[in-house]
Order: sequence, then C-alpha cells, then structure tokens
Amino acid sequence: MAQETLRLASSAIGHEGRLPRKYTGDGQGAVKDVSPPLEWYGVPEAARSLALVVEDVDAPADADSPVVPWTHWVVVNIPTTVRGLPEGFSGEEEAAGGEHAGIKEGHNDWKVPGWRGPKPPTSGHRISFKLYALDQPLHLGNKVTKEKLRDSMEGHVVGEAELIAIF
Repeated sequence: MAQETLRLASSAIGHEGRLPRKYTGDGQGAVKDVSPPLEWYGVPEAARSLALVVEDVDAPADADSPVVPWTHWVVVNIPTTVRGLPEGFSGEEEAAGGEHAGIKEGHNDWKVPGWRGPKPPTSGHRISFKLYALDQPLHLGNKVTKEKLRDSMEGHVVGEAELIAIF
C-alpha cells in the first residue's frame, strides 16, 4: 500500500483561500489575532514529530526593501498522533495538556512567542502555512525561532505540506 501524501487544511480558510479577519491583526469586532484551526492528514510513518511555520511571503521589511518572509507563528514538537490544532490554540498549549502536551510555540518576527496575525498595509498578501514531518523531536531550548528550527531540521524532514491563504 502506498504512503499517503502529507496534507494540510483549515476549515477557516474558504474555497477562495481568504484568511478571515478574526485571524489577523485587524480583527473582526473585538476578536483579533486568534490562531486559525488547522488539520493534517497522511503523516509519514517515519515521522516522530511535526513542526509548523506560518509566514507572510509577500512582506517587505519597509517600502524600499526587498520582499522577505515575515514569521507569524512557529510551533514545534507536535506529536505525530495529533491531527490538528484547534482555533485559538496559540497561548494555550501548556493548559491544553493531553495530546497537546510537549508542543512548544516559538517566537515570531515581533519577538514574542505564539500566533500574531497578519496586518499588512495592503491586501493580497500570501500567508504560507508549512507543516514539516520530522524523523525526530527537536531540542531547541527555551527560545524557539524559525531560524533555529530550520537549522535543526536540516536532514530530518520526511514530509512537507503547505497551505496558502490570502489576506
């Protein structure tokens, strides 16, 4: 039997690929910066942990700078038995316990841990949700960053999935 391909999905991202405002820095009414629900399928048998990186791939550092991805969320050491993260998970991983025990949120490009939604000055930015299946759990210390994650997972990726949303 062939191995299923790793897939990433979100019930919050509509068929047009739009990221709803409540998941952004702009928000929807009093609700803003809520991490969106995510689910995944087809985790490779060789995987021992999962990691997630969410970036705005169209973000310039400033008006005169080239486009450099802006990190909104880093999540590491997701057990392979977990099949998703619920809406509003960010900031709740320690309280979640159970199957979510051991999951660690890293620092985003605002230099704080957890989800921080996009708030670009113009619309049409692509938000990339990348899920990595790794052949080992990662030991990244107390301050997890995208850079530490990428350095540590080199040679350990056994599967990858991407979901693109538009804001």
